[in-house]
Amino acid sequence: MDAGVSAALMPVPSDREFPAVPSSATPSSISRDLINQLRVLEDIKSAISGLQAKITVAFDLAQRAEQAEAGVPASERGKGVGAQVAPARRESPNRGSRLLGLARALVTEMPHTMAAVDAGLLNEWRATLLAKETACLSDEDRAAVDEELAPDTGTFEGAGDKAIVAAAKAAAYRRDPRSVTQRAARAANERTVSLRPAPDTMTILTALLPVAQGVAAYAALTRAADSARSRPGGEQRGRGQVMADTLVERITGSSAGYSGIDLQLVMTDRTLLDNDSEPARLTGYGVVPAQWARDLVFTTKAHGDPDGDFHIWLRRLYTAPGTGELIAEDSRSRFFPQGMRRIIEVRDNLCRTPYCDAPIRHIDHVVPWRRGGSTSLDNGAGLCEACNHTKENPGWSSKTEPARNDTDSVHTLEVRTPTGHSYRSQAPPLPGHLRVTAGGT
Repeated sequence: MDAGVSAALMPVPSDREFPAVPSSATPSSISRDLINQLRVLEDIKSAISGLQAKITVAFDLAQRAEQAEAGVPASERGKGVGAQVAPARRESPNRGSRLLGLARALVTEMPHTMAAVDAGLLNEWRATLLAKETACLSDEDRAAVDEELAPDTGTFEGAGDKAIVAAAKAAAYRRDPRSVTQRAARAANERTVSLRPAPDTMTILTALLPVAQGVAAYAALTRAADSARSRPGGEQRGRGQVMADTLVERITGSSAGYSGIDLQLVMTDRTLLDNDSEPARLTGYGVVPAQWARDLVFTTKAHGDPDGDFHIWLRRLYTAPGTGELIAEDSRSRFFPQGMRRIIEVRDNLCRTPYCDAPIRHIDHVVPWRRGGSTSLDNGAGLCEACNHTKENPGWSSKTEPARNDTDSVHTLEVRTPTGHSYRSQAPPLPGHLRVTAGGT
């Protein structure tokens, strides 16, 4: 390793511990050296990303060879590889699959882009942009576009993300305009609506729509806002606020937005009845302030709307003293009863696969029912659809871990992959209880 890299890998001291510099050193030379170190570190990061891509492809080939020896049909080989890459890189299974796809593209179809990553000319994100914009092309056309752009020659030196995307799109269209057009036509099948948390008890509701529908929806909200603000009486809300309120009212049928909807707000009895400051948890969002939760429960009028009444159902969830673990129950049925499913959803909150934050779609057995697993809270786990399918692949197994002591009985899973690596997942803490999340090996 050369001297520049060695210097870059040294820990950065705090201001109070900053080492003395030679009297001949000037502030400008120190600043120059620090920037040089940043560049060296960035080059190392890119080179590591390239090495990870090559290792990922090698792992994919090794897994397919092992599966072939085990008699797995050709159409089934390679399943679950991305899900194994994910925890090794501390990423979600969805992200792991995308990293696997990127690695395949760079190593097998885009040698110039791969060389640019190795040389530090492109980082992993910008290589992803190039791979994404050429994904609709055949292997031959993709390689031709890669050669035309020649990222390893410094083509994109100083170029931003938008410039890289524009260059890749133009080159792809010149090479095969038909496939690019077909890709645009198929994109309508990917329309969807998603929700993700935002700070201060806000959320970001996103709709991916065909351009005509998206523009029409936005125009309708704009007209509604302009009409409301032009009425006599002085509308106090801003234009954006009116648009947001109109969207909620038209979708839910209520200006409050939650009439007739089961929000599953989980809080302690002290928070609800005794003005305790322990935060609550809103399913699908996360932690919310105690006062906000009380206001939601005890407010029966929404935004001054006389028809804004909504109903409150209180469900009591009993936990083991001192641990926060929901008290278990068992069932002889193969399928989880509705009440038990609700408890598991409250306990797990999100998919229990390590590093996966996807919403729960399936409540399934940790130890499969066909292998003697019981239909109980302890043997149930909330999973997203993709993770539930992945765990059924050969070589995957899960089990619950017994409590380590009387004060640490939080529900814990151990997920074992076909390579023998294991990863532990603890249920998130319920309001009023603090837990330490387990990692993996």
